[in-house]
Amino acid sequence: MNTGKQAIENGKAVLGIELGSTRIKAVLLGEQYETLAVGTSDWENHLENNIWTYPLEEVWSGVQESYASMAKDAAEKYGVTIKTLKSIGFSAMMHGYLPFDKNDRQLTAFRTWRNTMTGDAVKELTDLFQYNVPLRFSIAHLYQAVLNGEPHVKDVSFFTTLAGYVHWKLTGKKELGIGDASGMFPIDIAKGTFNEHMIALFNDLVHQKGILWNLEDLLPDVKKAGEAAGTLTAEGAKLLDPTGNLVPGIPLCPPEGDAGTGMVATNSVAAKTGNVSAGTSIFAMIVLEKELSKVHPEIDMVTTPSGELVAMAHANNCSSDLNAWANIFREFSEEAGIKMDPSKLYGILFNTAMKGDKDCGGVLSYGFLSGENIFPLNAGRPLITRLPDSNFNLSNLMRANISTAFGAVRMGLDILTEQEGVTIDEITGAGGIFKTPGVAQKIMAAAFNTRVSIMETAGEGGAWGMAVLAAFLTDKKDGETLSDFLKNRIFVGQQKTVADPDPEDVRGFNDFMQRYQDGLEIEYAAVEHLKEKES
Repeated sequence: MNTGKQAIENGKAVLGIELGSTRIKAVLLGEQYETLAVGTSDWENHLENNIWTYPLEEVWSGVQESYASMAKDAAEKYGVTIKTLKSIGFSAMMHGYLPFDKNDRQLTAFRTWRNTMTGDAVKELTDLFQYNVPLRFSIAHLYQAVLNGEPHVKDVSFFTTLAGYVHWKLTGKKELGIGDASGMFPIDIAKGTFNEHMIALFNDLVHQKGILWNLEDLLPDVKKAGEAAGTLTAEGAKLLDPTGNLVPGIPLCPPEGDAGTGMVATNSVAAKTGNVSAGTSIFAMIVLEKELSKVHPEIDMVTTPSGELVAMAHANNCSSDLNAWANIFREFSEEAGIKMDPSKLYGILFNTAMKGDKDCGGVLSYGFLSGENIFPLNAGRPLITRLPDSNFNLSNLMRANISTAFGAVRMGLDILTEQEGVTIDEITGAGGIFKTPGVAQKIMAAAFNTRVSIMETAGEGGAWGMAVLAAFLTDKKDGETLSDFLKNRIFVGQQKTVADPDPEDVRGFNDFMQRYQDGLEIEYAAVEHLKEKES
């Protein structure tokens, strides 16, 4: 208690805030990188005019609420008010499109990573660059706007990601961590910045269409982990903490994406390490030793926060429909007069899944609330289907709902292991889906046929990882790499649980996966015939 109080009073604590898909979380760390205080704010994306978005007003109300919640937690535990910090870092959902004009006026609603209407742009840019450009990359959204003839395009002066936007408003700096930047536009790994050759190709392409600006003038500056990225301005301090207690001048580390913070939080930034971050979306990250042999549309090439090449198998949908089913059972229990704590409810549902058949008893689930890039699915329709003689019970329903959360990303990993010969010895998992011990972890081990470890810090997630990156800015020694910093100073003595793939579970999941792939035509048909109402 005294150590934590002194760290806060002396301005030695570090803060990480991450804007996730459904929650904004703030984590305060002490001088030994222990968690001192936590604050959260819940939010949810909106589907407006067929665009998944978050209003920027909700960005700031959520950031302020999470900070205030964390500050209140610190005050209640230690009896102190936060006035200054050693360093701060912000992270958020990667990708998406936030364009501004020369007067810093927002030009369109924020288009999040969840939007998949950039197919025409992706095809042209992937062919042009000979480099996979995923549907959710920022450059895909910008070029799709060009192809659509959207009037705002001519006025774009700057565009960035959500983390880059928050950082800009707090520091005045239009900068971005290299991991988050790699989800905007391809990175030149050797130079550690945006690929200049591809920028030149893009400029030629849009100039032919009458666009006058050059792409390099629109992009943020790229920074690696540990590099200075500005300080909190007076306006930024007031924006973050409207009470006026927080003073300006605090250094900020480069803002990062949730993929990068997931790698940090699982100690997976060195070559041949891998991690899976599972939440609203899910992505598997494998740090590579060399470039892949060819372009794979299903595999995204991004980087760690320190700039190493990473292959990412990403799926837009993971736990949203699983959460919807849990909510159905919550409503039922309340109708029955039983008010149940969410952790207990999830524990019951997840544990009963382990009683189900290895192949989910013939039950097939698709949790697609939105489209997917692993296969050509431009929209989502969550559904459950089965044969009449399936073993339909609660255990198999829940096992199918958990298994399907790993379905799309499994298809991406198959490309890495079967076509590129990438070896995965162990994957570290992080995210809320792993909170019930031994359930999703064991099913994922079967899905990927590899060892899956869960660290004791996994529940802290990306905000904790971002706080670690903030600490790296101020605490690193000369020549100390991020990988060494994590290994020698953050994860020393870290406890983890390990699940090896059970051969019967692997066979059962493979049977489920065959059914999953065979049934995709059902999902395509649902998208075609179940139309959304016009806004």
